[in-house]
Amino acid sequence: MNTATQCKQIVKDEGINLKSVIEYNVNGKVHSLSLEYIIDSYMKASEESQLVFLTALQKSISAKDTGIDRFFEGMGQLLLMSHLSEKFD
Repeated sequence: MNTATQCKQIVKDEGINLKSVIEYNVNGKVHSLSLEYIIDSYMKASEESQLVFLTALQKSISAKDTGIDRFFEGMGQLLLMSHLSEKFD
């Protein structure tokens, strides 16, 4: 099973819909990222980075209730900020 599939299976096993979105308000503009998009975006990185993402996801589950939510909020925020900063370069 590849890393992307493992990450998606973990989310499904937790009873969370991969199509669920997290909304970010940046300077009055709302940006929405689905959990699936966040996972797929990080899976475009190096194999080592993919494994770091997977390990962090697994650890977030051990934090119970809000762990996985905070994990995806933070990872999505990093993606969004990276994307927005590229627009200004």
